[in-house]
Amino acid sequence: MFRWYVINTYSGHENKVKANLEHRIVSMNQAPRFRRVVVPTEQVIETKDGQKVQIEKRVLPGYVLVNMDLNDDAWSVVKNTPGVTGFVGAGAKPVPLAQAEVDRILHTGTGAGGA
Repeated sequence: MFRWYVINTYSGHENKVKANLEHRIVSMNQAPRFRRVVVPTEQVIETKDGQKVQIEKRVLPGYVLVNMDLNDDAWSVVKNTPGVTGFVGAGAKPVPLAQAEVDRILHTGTGAGGA
């Protein structure tokens, strides 16, 4: 069953981890077990040198969301991806996010950085 999981990464490396994970998914023939890898972002207007500029800001710095059908192989693909420090969960077992929480996170901003 496909569920959303949160993986920890180094803050500022989310997009690199997303790219690394997507590459590993394909190269290890695990694409059927994964639906999306997302770095949630939102559009924010900031003032810089007196000018208003629109920037894309990460909603959850240091985290990447993954929609996957978790089994040992899928877990291994994620866990052994460079830059991944672990799953969010109780002990060694990843805990899936509730769908309502995923909807809230992904719809916080206009961009979802999705794949």
